Amino acid sequence: MILLIALAGCNVKVSYTSSGASISPDVKTVSVQYFQNRASQVQPTLSQDITDALIDKCKAQTNLKVVSSGGDVSFEGYITDYKSLPFTATSTEQSAMNRFTISVKVKFVNSVDPDLSYEQTFTRYEEYSSSLELSSVEATLSKDIVELLVEDIFNKAFVNW
Repeated sequence: MILLIALAGCNVKVSYTSSGASISPDVKTVSVQYFQNRASQVQPTLSQDITDALIDKCKAQTNLKVVSSGGDVSFEGYITDYKSLPFTATSTEQSAMNRFTISVKVKFVNSVDPDLSYEQTFTRYEEYSSSLELSSVEATLSKDIVELLVEDIFNKAFVNW
């Protein structure tokens, strides 16, 4: 209660959305630049998948208008890693599980409140049986990982808990 009274006297302006995002009412627009793929292994649609998923997340979870560039808040970055490696070994020294990993370096700029800007690498992974070929699970795992990455990127930008 005391905190609420103290904040009321500070003229703090914060707008909350149904997603739990806290965005200043002064922020009206968001721009998301195309995420280039700089990983050593390139999956052809991954750049577009990440870019589109982040735009879709901003549209669905905020009231911000998406603009092509120069938004009050903006995202840019690139894919740094895309790989599958053996993760655990069995008693016969064969890998029982593989770990499929995607990493994205993100620069978020908040021109309304620069203290909320950040530059960070986000990494997510999924494990799958080594008895499977990556090509047989890649599309599903990639979709799941992109969803997790976008959630992390969005939360770091807008959910200030």
